[in-house]
Amino acid sequence: MIVVLGGGLAGLSAAHALVRAGRPTQVIEKGERVGGLARTVTYQGFRYDLGGHRILTDLPRIQQLVEKLLGDDLLVVERRSQILLRGRRVTYPLRPANALAGLGLGTTAAVLADYAGRRVRGWFRPAAIRSLEDWVVAHYGRTMFDLYFREYSEKVWGIPCHQIDSDWVAQRIDGLSLWQAVKSAFCRRAAQGIKTLTDTFYYPRQGVGQLADRLAAVVEQHGGVVRTNAAVHAVLHDGRRIEAVLLGHGRWRSMLSADRFISSIPLTSLVAALRPRPPAEVRAAAAAISFRALVTVTVLLRRQQATDLTWMYLPEKQIPFGRIHEPRNWSACLAPPGATHLVAEFFCNQQDKTWRTPDGQLIADTAAHLARLGLARPEEVIGGHVLRIPYAYPVFNLDYRRHVEVICNYLSRFRNLSLAGRSGTFSYLNMDRAMHSGLRAADAILARPGAPVTWEQQAIAAAPSKI
Repeated sequence: MIVVLGGGLAGLSAAHALVRAGRPTQVIEKGERVGGLARTVTYQGFRYDLGGHRILTDLPRIQQLVEKLLGDDLLVVERRSQILLRGRRVTYPLRPANALAGLGLGTTAAVLADYAGRRVRGWFRPAAIRSLEDWVVAHYGRTMFDLYFREYSEKVWGIPCHQIDSDWVAQRIDGLSLWQAVKSAFCRRAAQGIKTLTDTFYYPRQGVGQLADRLAAVVEQHGGVVRTNAAVHAVLHDGRRIEAVLLGHGRWRSMLSADRFISSIPLTSLVAALRPRPPAEVRAAAAAISFRALVTVTVLLRRQQATDLTWMYLPEKQIPFGRIHEPRNWSACLAPPGATHLVAEFFCNQQDKTWRTPDGQLIADTAAHLARLGLARPEEVIGGHVLRIPYAYPVFNLDYRRHVEVICNYLSRFRNLSLAGRSGTFSYLNMDRAMHSGLRAADAILARPGAPVTWEQQAIAAAPSKI
């Protein structure tokens, strides 16, 4: 039997491939529902994702799987995004007239002049790039970095940009420069092949969690087991193989043995659960990496529509949340008739002030900020909902790679253990790459059931997305 730890898209995709190949498989999920970061929450007739997750891939295998699972419930959504800069809304991807109106002619000229100067200097003396700040300044110029990237990135990660590894931004917007963005604003053809600038994306009719639900349904239809409300308390091993996992919920405990294990739970949680405990240097490496938490505050409104946007980004520090989205604009099925809701994302750390603020206060504060932004009137607010996600984003500080390699080199000694997913590999994976990492972990088991999966193979499976 094969046990998959974690019922997010990576774990479910692995289980989907395994059960369809006839391999007995159990998925273990500590939450009440599957989906992980890609689940859809239902509250008083409203449905929302944890920040809004588009489906966009250049992997044919993932595209085919998604289309087969969702069929006619796979919608094509037009992307409409804005950035709030200096109190003005600027369309993203860039549009010339809007950029000039939003930034002003002087600021726009300064951005372009700074960018041109950086590019010329780069031809003669390429900049050394290690941090997010290095990368953005080299590709966009310091004016654009100070205008947008600095505040937004530090709001997301909670540390200065010069302490954030360049891996993150390079993975997220690989192949994009300011010049390409400007060209795309004048010529749609110029944006082809740069998925960061895509105008449309796929989305499930009932929310992104519909994809996870369909994967879980197929797993169970083929004889697999999907167990929710089952937390991993201990992972038992003999130094070379994982032997069993101790599961629990409340006072209930259960031991589960298997031949192979795939872990998509947070890498730090896996290290903490190992019994016997790993060597001191591995525990120290796990203590040196961290995840950024997320608090979503959903404000319910008695109005048909608040915006025409899929996303709005809010980099300025005086606004406590960093991004909002309106689910109705993704699918009309996500809000009751005559109502809508706005989902605000607060990037934070576990146990900090935002994390510990009572739900009622968070909802009231968010509604007040939305009113100041002109997005909702106080009399339209009919309720709210708060959700806390402790392991949302792996934090790529400058030393993260060294620590992750120490952990994964140790884990590679377990010949029947594979890693998958964003949290499981400590990689910033989009949905399609998370699913792909799960499929690759399943492929390794199906190809050679007794062979170890090395750290190099795991790294390949978790190759960063270029979208």
